[in-house]
Amino acid sequence: MLRSLMVASIIISILLSAGHVLALEVGEAVITTAVVDREPVDEVDVFPRQGGTLYCFTRITGADVPTTVYHLWYHGEQLMSRVELPVNSPDWRTWSAKGFLDAWQGEWRVEIQDAEDKVLRQVNFQLR
Repeated sequence: MLRSLMVASIIISILLSAGHVLALEVGEAVITTAVVDREPVDEVDVFPRQGGTLYCFTRITGADVPTTVYHLWYHGEQLMSRVELPVNSPDWRTWSAKGFLDAWQGEWRVEIQDAEDKVLRQVNFQLR
């Protein structure tokens, strides 16, 4: 009997933990030219193509247990970079960076995905 209660308790704990990860949400997601003091300094929709670096700043909420999110940087339909980012609290700010070549002009997007590859948010921008 005691063993059955212990097994049931473990199963319930696992299910509750999984439920918290499923509640993951993107509170904020912007493309920015810099991150200072864990905050984006601006929001960019169009970026000049003279090279340089952009950041995808993301605030994740709802993670009561440590988990992972991914930033997938796409140029058109081509995946250019996949960045794994840890999430370690219920209100977590994180970002990834991408350097650009002059030849990479056009439509870009960053997909923010959870650990199960579910797209939580997409941020679009242009490199001109």
